[in-house]
Amino acid sequence: MGFTPTKYQLVNTGTGRLFEDTGWTLADPESSEPALVRAVYENKQFIPREDIKGLYRYSNWLPIRRLIKHSHAPVTYKSKGLAQFLGLENLYITFSGYFPKIGAKMETCSFKETEAYAVCARLPKNDKHILVVQSAGNTARAFAKVCSDNNIPLVICIPEDNINDLWFRKRLKPFIKVVATPHGTDYFDAITLGNILCKDPRYLAEGGAKNIARRDGMGTTVLSAVEAIGRIPDAYFQAVGSGTGAIAAWENSKRLLADGRFGNNKMKIFAVQNTPFTIMYDSWKAGSRELVPLSADQSRRNSEIILAKVLSNRKPSYSMAGGLYDVLKESGGDMFKVTNDEIVYWMLQFFNVEGCDIFPAAASAVASLKKALDGGQITNDEVIMLNISGGGMLNATKKGFELKKPDLVLSPDLPLEEIISKVNKLFD
Repeated sequence: MGFTPTKYQLVNTGTGRLFEDTGWTLADPESSEPALVRAVYENKQFIPREDIKGLYRYSNWLPIRRLIKHSHAPVTYKSKGLAQFLGLENLYITFSGYFPKIGAKMETCSFKETEAYAVCARLPKNDKHILVVQSAGNTARAFAKVCSDNNIPLVICIPEDNINDLWFRKRLKPFIKVVATPHGTDYFDAITLGNILCKDPRYLAEGGAKNIARRDGMGTTVLSAVEAIGRIPDAYFQAVGSGTGAIAAWENSKRLLADGRFGNNKMKIFAVQNTPFTIMYDSWKAGSRELVPLSADQSRRNSEIILAKVLSNRKPSYSMAGGLYDVLKESGGDMFKVTNDEIVYWMLQFFNVEGCDIFPAAASAVASLKKALDGGQITNDEVIMLNISGGGMLNATKKGFELKKPDLVLSPDLPLEEIISKVNKLFD
C-alpha cells in the first residue's frame, strides 16, 4: 500500500513559534525555557482513514513517515455495567488492551502500544541507530514487541524490580536488549541510565513526552472516543506517571475543538496518582507549577510501596510549558490520589461489571471517576471518557508467556565510558 505522510509543522507551546521538524526534533532549538513542542497538522479536520486498519487509520494526525506491521487501535464502547454501578448515563470506556469480545487486540495489553507504533513509524525505514527507551514497565513491553516485530534494534532501560512486566506471548528477536538498573532503584534511575547511553551517537533517545509521535499516538484514545461518541467528551479520566497521556488527550481535544464539528466544549482533564507516590498531585494541590521536593531515596521507597508501579516518575512532564500543570489549568480539570486498597477494589469491580481484568493504573482511573462523581466535579448526565489504559492480561496469556530477563544490570552511577562499552558489547 502506498502511504503519503501527513504534512505538519511544530509549535513551541510556550512561545508559539512555528518551525519545521528536522526529522527527530524533540524541542525548540531556539527556546530558552523548557517547553513541549506540538505538531500542527496541515489537515485541520479529523478524518479517519477507511483504507487503513489498526492505529494508522488515524494517520492524518500522526507525525509518521511510514506504516509498520501489526498495529491495533484503542476501542471505545458505551458502558453498561460500570455505568449502572456508578449511576452514569453517558459513560464511554476507551479500552487499550486485549479484550477480543469488544475488538480490542493489543497483545501487550497496554495503551503504550499506541505510542510505540507511532514513534517507530516516525523513524526512517533504514535508520541505523539503536533506539533507547526508558520505562517503568508497560512502555518497555510495548516497544519490545513492536520493535521485535518490525526489525528495529532496541535497548530498554528499566528498574530491575519491575522486570516482571516484561512478559511476552512469543520470544523477542535477539536485537531487543534489556539493561536494568539494580534492585532498589526506580524509574528515574532507568531514565538516567538511558540518557547516559544516548551520549554515544550509536544510540537514539526515544524522547519520552518530548516526542510528538509518542503523544499523538497516545492521543488516538481521544480520537477513538470521539469517533464512537460523535462529540468531544465533557470529562476525561486517566492515571498518570509522567502525565504524557493526559497531555496527549488534551492536545487532541484542542485539535477537535478547532475542527468545529464535534462540539465547542473544553474537555476537563482528571488525572490520578497512587499514594504515596503523589508528586504531581501534591504539587497541583499546593497550587504550584514547580514540583514539590521529593528526594531520590523517598522516591525509591514510595515506588516500592505503590501497586501501580508504572505511575512512579519523579521527574514527570508537569512544570514545563504545555505540561500537565498547564493542561489542568486550561481544561478546568483536577487531580486525585488513590490507595492500593482502592485500586484492588476497582480492579475487582471492573472485572465483575465489565467482564475483563484491568491493570492497577487503569483501576486508579476508575477510582478517580468515583471520587469526582461523589465530589460533584462531574454530573451523572455528562459525557465521560474513561481511559482504561491497560487490561486483558488473563486473556492474552491463556496460552502462556515468556519473561525477558535483563541482558545486563548496570548502575547509572558507573562511569559513562563503562556503561557505553558494556552495552555496545551486546550488539557487537
